[in-house]
Amino acid sequence: MVDLEATGSSSRRHRVLELAVVLLDRNLEPQGEFSTLVDPQGPVGPTHIHGIEAGHLGGAPQFAGVAGRLLNLLRGRVLVGHNVGCDRAFLAAEYARIGLRLPVVPELCTMRMAADRGGDAPRPYGLSLIACAASVGITDWNPHTALGDARTTAALFTHYAPGVPGLADHLARAAAVGWPEASGLLAAADALWMGRGNEPALRSVPNVRHGGA
Repeated sequence: MVDLEATGSSSRRHRVLELAVVLLDRNLEPQGEFSTLVDPQGPVGPTHIHGIEAGHLGGAPQFAGVAGRLLNLLRGRVLVGHNVGCDRAFLAAEYARIGLRLPVVPELCTMRMAADRGGDAPRPYGLSLIACAASVGITDWNPHTALGDARTTAALFTHYAPGVPGLADHLARAAAVGWPEASGLLAAADALWMGRGNEPALRSVPNVRHGGA
């Protein structure tokens, strides 16, 4: 699961301000959580939405400093998000700025899953992450924080996944995608991730392997 907070709504003009990744294995069991604030090298944008002020970014890495580790987290996995196309567009733009092309990978969108629910399944009132989460009883979380949103997206995906056709095919295709190596400039620029407030920046279980969401 990937979630981003950004300085605005345009991936071309605005920058990633915070990112989080929650890893699930093939059985949808949690493998790890990774989050960091990101120095956008400019204005932070709508603080009233994401709650991040310029003063919160002291010591935060720039995107280039987290790009190598992030590549390795995403490698071999299905990219899942709530309105995942938006998250992918921001990631692709940030990687393009440092001269790397983000590969095309299988994607699953929990917003689309909510919209496509059929039969007698209850549908959310609206398709925001808040509305979709509330429709399945998820209410105790912090919206518009990258890690809070990523955790909630993971819980929502776990709820919807049994009804997703071809999930195994998505995983097989993800494993076959060729990724650029996080070496050279990226390895040299590897920076410490800095979570928001008291949140741990990196938390994983032993023996995390590629393959999952």
